[in-house]
Amino acid sequence: MGMHTPQAPRTITNTSEGIVETPEKTTTTARPETTLRTDEVAEERDLVGVYLHEISRTPLLDAVQEVELAKAIEAGLYADHLLERGRSRRGATEDELDALVAAGERAKDLFIRANLRLVVSIARRYVRSGMPMLDLIQEGNTGLVRAVEKFDYERGFKFSTYATWWIRQAISRAIAQQERTVRLPVHLVEDVNRMRGVTRQLTRELGNDPEPEQVAAALGVSVERVRELMRWSQDTVSLDTPIGDDGDTKLGDLVADSDAPSPEELVLSALERQRVDQLLHQLDDRSAGIMRARYGLEDGREHSLTEVASRFSLSRERIRQLEIQALGRLRELARAEGLQAA
Repeated sequence: MGMHTPQAPRTITNTSEGIVETPEKTTTTARPETTLRTDEVAEERDLVGVYLHEISRTPLLDAVQEVELAKAIEAGLYADHLLERGRSRRGATEDELDALVAAGERAKDLFIRANLRLVVSIARRYVRSGMPMLDLIQEGNTGLVRAVEKFDYERGFKFSTYATWWIRQAISRAIAQQERTVRLPVHLVEDVNRMRGVTRQLTRELGNDPEPEQVAAALGVSVERVRELMRWSQDTVSLDTPIGDDGDTKLGDLVADSDAPSPEELVLSALERQRVDQLLHQLDDRSAGIMRARYGLEDGREHSLTEVASRFSLSRERIRQLEIQALGRLRELARAEGLQAA
């Protein structure tokens, strides 16, 4: 859902060529900088108010509705996966699969819209960062989308708790990036921003994080240049960096939450991380491979159910079942070795 911006006043005129709508001419006079700043703040508050009014039209979801929507999203993703591979499920026609895909997209849209108020409530906690409120909301919305895409209703997470981590992470990263990029050359900042924009676009289109080669092709640059921009984009900044107009707030005061474990990591939080790989060797090769892919233990990236299903030529549901079984087995092994409380 986009954020609406106010339109300039327009005049409607009935001419021989039909009704014509033209912008009204306005005259401007120079105003003190402090007045301009006050007006900008007031305008932003007005826009935030309009946005809040708009998103409040979508009712909040209860736990049952969240599960229903999550199931519809999952069914749509699986149907899309079958269509891409030219396969059908139990005699389902292409039209039936298309209908499931469309239903999944509608469910995802509703799931997101019903939780936009959560983003606003979290974004308000970061107003001292110096980043405009609307920008904070926009960044938080990207985290919300990510949370909806990765939400697994069978793991027992409450969605608001699960989504809060992703929203905070997205906002925190944006604040850190803002504080760092002001010290980079302008041309490099522009290239990094272009690369990030293309990456986000490809992520939406592909349903997963694009490879550097795909980003390079979209930008029309070399893969080496993309990797260089990615390194610049991922550089860290000191948590002692003062931010905001008063300089009293430090970056670490706002972004410390990004160091917290992700919801997926919490599943294995009772295990000593250095022993996980050793425990995985006690599983069969397929189960171990699924766990490494799903939890980012092989390349640092958590792969979606669809990606893992494609790799092992299994359905998403079968991958989910094997993952749950593997988690249970890991817990048993951990207890046996004294790594997890009984």
